Amino acid sequence: MSQSDAVVQIDPAIAKLGRAATISTTFGTLVLLGYLFDADTRHAEKNLSIEHERSEQLLLNILPQSISERLKGGQKSIADGFSEVSVLFADIVGFTELSSRMPPAALVQVLNDVFSRFDEMADRYGLEKIKTIGDAYMVAAGLPEPRSDHAEVAVRMALGMRDALAEMNAEKGYGLSLRIGVHSGPVVAGVIGKKKFIYDLWGDTVNTASRMESHGVKDAVHVSEATAELVRGKFQLESRGTIQVKGKGDMVTYIVREGSEPAPSA
Repeated sequence: MSQSDAVVQIDPAIAKLGRAATISTTFGTLVLLGYLFDADTRHAEKNLSIEHERSEQLLLNILPQSISERLKGGQKSIADGFSEVSVLFADIVGFTELSSRMPPAALVQVLNDVFSRFDEMADRYGLEKIKTIGDAYMVAAGLPEPRSDHAEVAVRMALGMRDALAEMNAEKGYGLSLRIGVHSGPVVAGVIGKKKFIYDLWGDTVNTASRMESHGVKDAVHVSEATAELVRGKFQLESRGTIQVKGKGDMVTYIVREGSEPAPSA
């Protein structure tokens, strides 16, 4: 028998060692694949958690947390009645003139700067931003969580908004003013519809607050008699007497000045 035809006899110990090495290599490969799979899973879970957090934060930027939880719980529409809230409208005076001498992109940046400052103030005072309408800004105090000092914090924010815009004018030369109106009373608040959810308010209180703004005075906070009664003693109030208000008729209104009213003499 030639050498090439000879059957190679492998030592059993060596064969056993070879099988063990093969098994060990296979096991190591499986362990490595498992580790890589786990790493990919952990990475995917981390990314999913980050995206979930972003989605939650975006939702909370649109809706109050309590309203968001109710919608996620399956509630289709929300309409809650509140017996006592204060609604604030602010409109930028001089914006039309500014828009005639600024490109659109720059104009939007001005609005973003101003409204972002107002948003920070709303968070600080605990007011609920409702929406912006063009160059108008709307917030409310006393919802979705009721609070007894709703009128006071609404007026304090109004004065703060006026001062903040004055600072921005000095810093950036905007040359803008605010006309601010506040009214207190009952509203219905909630979310309706199926698309582009917004937490909104309805009722005569909203209309009256809007009229306080439109019939107000530049760089002043104009309030209804209802609001004035709730903040009397906390701010100086200057009566405007009885004025004719569109859609409302005759109303007694006030301008809020800085500082509290002096105590009555004995």
